[in-house]
Amino acid sequence: MHEVSIALSLIDIITAQCRKEGYGRIEAVRVRIGRASGIMPDALAFAFDAIKGDSMASGAVMEIEEVSLTGRCRDCGVEFTSDEEYVLACPACGGASFVMTGGRELDIIDMEVS
Repeated sequence: MHEVSIALSLIDIITAQCRKEGYGRIEAVRVRIGRASGIMPDALAFAFDAIKGDSMASGAVMEIEEVSLTGRCRDCGVEFTSDEEYVLACPACGGASFVMTGGRELDIIDMEVS
């Protein structure tokens, strides 16, 4: 489960930023995860809660915003959105030549600190 290592990295990043800005506690962190990122949001939230322990994020809540997969077909030019994790063909023309334009994100959007 690679979500544990991702959660550890998130805690490291938000802790470092919190210290840099002179705060002592993280209340909440909001992240954006793309549906095609390979990250399971529930597993990430579980891992975050399990490992935050005695860190500055010990009482923090993780809010997860999921981002749909988006793409543009090279054959017909249509831009599409899908809530699936994988797209094998353009939903408009069935072509297999397309570019993913979104859905692979893992971004820290913001955090609440005190």
